[in-house]
Amino acid sequence: MINESIKNFIESLAKYHAENVFNPWADTNPDYEIENAVILRRRQLEIYLSRRLSTAKLLLIAEACGYQGGHFTGIAMTCERMILGYHKTVTPMMILGKEGTRTSRKDSLFIKKEIQREKGFNEPTDTVAWSACLEAGLGPDEFILWNIFPFHPYKKGCFLSNRTPTDEELSVGLDYTRQLLEITGTLPIFAVGKKSEITLSAAGVSVIGLRHPANGGANIFRKGLKDNLCLLYTSPSPRD
Repeated sequence: MINESIKNFIESLAKYHAENVFNPWADTNPDYEIENAVILRRRQLEIYLSRRLSTAKLLLIAEACGYQGGHFTGIAMTCERMILGYHKTVTPMMILGKEGTRTSRKDSLFIKKEIQREKGFNEPTDTVAWSACLEAGLGPDEFILWNIFPFHPYKKGCFLSNRTPTDEELSVGLDYTRQLLEITGTLPIFAVGKKSEITLSAAGVSVIGLRHPANGGANIFRKGLKDNLCLLYTSPSPRD
């Protein structure tokens, strides 16, 4: 059963619209996506969050949704190949308890790579985030992945691209993160990357900063996560 607060949260997410920003839970582009893509992504986020409300031990909050990840799945730091069963480490059962649905079109003329048309998109950072959590001993329902700017910012005129969110966008994202925290309750927060860490810290949110896994930071990210989890596990749980 889906928690009503999650439904309300997704409705709130769906109200956001901005130039050069794609909202996975409101926007659609028929050049790249199947019909009912928005409905599917909303449903997948609902399931993802509902499975973790009573079991999550922490939040990992990165920078922004990317075109190879949450853009097409509706789930932060989670790509299509994961929800379809094409990923070597992360399975659909771990994420949704069942196989998910891709929203990118297999026959899109605008998706140039054959492997992306055949098996959906794959995002390396998503792989590192999920794998690091699992390798550190967390169960798949014991962490929630999110982005401080939950939408997909892209470069003008280049839909399948990523860009750094602006300060204004980060401020907007902070409001949505606060809404999410109202649903999850008090949990340790790991901020992945400086944009997330600075935005949350400046707002008075207590976070543990981690190196972003991109650009050669994967091993530092893994070690930082594992080391800080060890410290957390020696302290009383925030839910106790």
